[in-house]
Amino acid sequence: MMMALGMFIFSLETLAYQEFQRQTAWRHGKTARIGTNPARQFMGRDDDTITLQGVLLPALAGTQISLDTLRYMADTGKAWPLVEGTGKIYGTWEIEKLSETRTLFFRDGQARRIEFTLSLERIDDGRVDMLGSAIGAGGNILRGLLR
Repeated sequence: MMMALGMFIFSLETLAYQEFQRQTAWRHGKTARIGTNPARQFMGRDDDTITLQGVLLPALAGTQISLDTLRYMADTGKAWPLVEGTGKIYGTWEIEKLSETRTLFFRDGQARRIEFTLSLERIDDGRVDMLGSAIGAGGNILRGLLR
């Protein structure tokens, strides 16, 4: 497993990405002042986005159904936890955009090569600690009962 977005698993068998790009921004407000530089104030975190790019080769690795699944997930409007195969938790993300480019076609019109770009946007305010809270609370209750 390379990464999981909700219950969707990125892997060679489903959809493998070759490029992972993350952009994080922060907000700084400015107030004009007479006779000196503007006053600046840190206003907090701004957008956090991840873009996954890759190539799907249905005859060798991956399936078209994977792209359809991601489109279905995006249609729900829900946000999904994003967890790397290493165990790193990125937080909760929604699917903003999915694009694909099909090339090298078979006689029946099926593409041999599909390049894709998946754009995700973080919506959890940086609270990755909340993802495991239900499990942690359940574990604490169970420990209390066993004492």
